[in-house]
Amino acid sequence: MGRSRGRKSIFITGAASGIGAETARYFAQRGWFTGLYDVNETGLEEVADVIGSGNCHMARLDVRSREDWAHAVAGFCGETDGRMHVLFNNAGIGRHGWFEDIAPEDNDLLVDVNLKGVINGIQACMQPLTDTPGARIVNTASTAGIVGSPQLAVYSATKFAVRGLTEALDVEFKGLDIRVTSLMPWFIETPILDMGQTEGANEKMSDQLRATGTKVYPVSMAAERAWEAAHGDAVHYMVGKDAERARFFARFLPNMLKKQISSRLPERT
Repeated sequence: MGRSRGRKSIFITGAASGIGAETARYFAQRGWFTGLYDVNETGLEEVADVIGSGNCHMARLDVRSREDWAHAVAGFCGETDGRMHVLFNNAGIGRHGWFEDIAPEDNDLLVDVNLKGVINGIQACMQPLTDTPGARIVNTASTAGIVGSPQLAVYSATKFAVRGLTEALDVEFKGLDIRVTSLMPWFIETPILDMGQTEGANEKMSDQLRATGTKVYPVSMAAERAWEAAHGDAVHYMVGKDAERARFFARFLPNMLKKQISSRLPERT
């Protein structure tokens, strides 16, 4: 028997910081065995130190690499006797700015990590998921996957795609006894708010949020909702009252929502 010793297990991408790290701690505190995966190995080690080496498996994982996925899944399954109760496809990146100012290479990276990374993960984990009764896939989408978000256009497009993938596979995988759900946060206090037009840009999204007084929610709230997404009956799990309001307005008052979003945009220079 592996280190999980029969406990329920969750495989988490983007586990070195933000929502992934907080979710790992949240599940570990409730007796789960956690798999920690990220390109940031230093961050992974810090999270593993908090959780305890007997409660986790850790490996570098670039979600764009199918080879990395195969290696990480094999290591995880070696500790869980081939079981995977939850796959948390959480790894993601962002670029913030006017569409014409963002480099094409950065747009490629957004699609490769935020969308293709999720697809790679589901394909790589099909065997342990189907071998685990009542398994679940939780994909981190975003409120930007419900409302088209200016200055986050390609990021928003990837999150719309993750939302569509989630809805389709939740129906398709019913016969496999696998549920597929999504986490849809509003702005959360995580490193992704430091996104700029390019890596290392001086002007960050967090600066604009502060200037407009936009609400930012604690990362602990996202972890709590991730727990609900891994156990509840709904398909999509909003994080924050603003996310709930956005979903309502997008469905019933789209023109009013569009005006609100437009009013918060900075002057184009």
